[in-house]
Amino acid sequence: MRLKFIAPLMPTLVETPPAGDDWIHEVKFDGYRSQMIIDDDGTRIYTRNGHDWTAKYRDLMKEAAGLGAESAIIDGEIIVLNDAGLSDFGELRKAITRRQHDLYFVAFDILHLNGHDLRDMALEERREILASMIEPGGRIQFSEQLPGEAKAIFHLVDQTGLEGMVSKRKDSKYRSGPSTNWLKAKCYSIDEYELLGVEREAGKPAFALMAERGTRRYVGSAFITLNREMRERLWERVQERSGTAPKGMERPATQWVKPGLIGRVKHLRGEEVLRHASLQDFREEKGGV
Repeated sequence: MRLKFIAPLMPTLVETPPAGDDWIHEVKFDGYRSQMIIDDDGTRIYTRNGHDWTAKYRDLMKEAAGLGAESAIIDGEIIVLNDAGLSDFGELRKAITRRQHDLYFVAFDILHLNGHDLRDMALEERREILASMIEPGGRIQFSEQLPGEAKAIFHLVDQTGLEGMVSKRKDSKYRSGPSTNWLKAKCYSIDEYELLGVEREAGKPAFALMAERGTRRYVGSAFITLNREMRERLWERVQERSGTAPKGMERPATQWVKPGLIGRVKHLRGEEVLRHASLQDFREEKGGV
C-alpha cells in the first residue's frame, strides 16, 4: 500500500515555554521540517508543504532501511551541523547540493507504523515507539527530551546559541495544522545590518528597513524602539543621508538613505528574514558616504 503525505502539526509561537509536568521539551532544530514515508514503493521524503524532495536526500533514504519498518510515516527535521555542533540553516542549502553525507534526519514523532495509524495515541507513547526503532550514531537520530524545568532549559538553549525549544503536551494526539498542544519558544539574537531607509506614517509605529551588509539585500524591517534622544539623532542622520530607493523597492512614506548607517537589530534567531525585530542602536560606518 502506498502511504500519502500527512500535513504536519504546526506549533504555536510563544514568548516563554510552558511550565509544569504535562509537557516534554525538545531542541528546536534550525533546518527543513520534513516527513519520511516508508512503504512498498520504497522511501520518500517530503517538505512541510508536501513537495517530494526524495531526489535531494539520496543518502538519507538509504539509512531508512535500518529502521526495520515495513511501512512508516515519521515527522522530523533535516539538518546540517556547523563546527560548533549546532544546526546551521545557512549551511543546509549548500550541504543538500554538495555534501549529502553531512545531512541528518532528526526524528521527533511517528504517525504511522506497519499498517497502524498512531495519531490517536498519546505523544509519549508514539515517541517511545519511535525511539525504540532508531539506533544511536546513525544519520537518522531521535530528538531526545531535554531534562529539567522549562525556564532553566530555555536559558541553557539560549546560552548555547540554539534557535529555541519546542514544548509538547505528553498526552496530546497528532492533528494536522496549527496547534497549541505544541508550543515553540524562540531565542533572540542581536546582529548588525545596513539601514536602507525609514518608513514613517502618521499614527503608525515607525520602522527601519534593513539590508545585509555589503550587498544591500533587503532582509526585513525592524520597529524603531529607541529613546527620544536617539530617535531624534536617527532622524537627523536620515535627513543628512537622503538617498534613492533601491531598485524594485519603491514604497510610499519611506525616507531612503545612502549607504553608511549600520543598525543593531534584535530579532528571532534562525529565520531567513527578520521577524519580531527591533532597532536597538545605530552607528555611522567608517568611510561611509
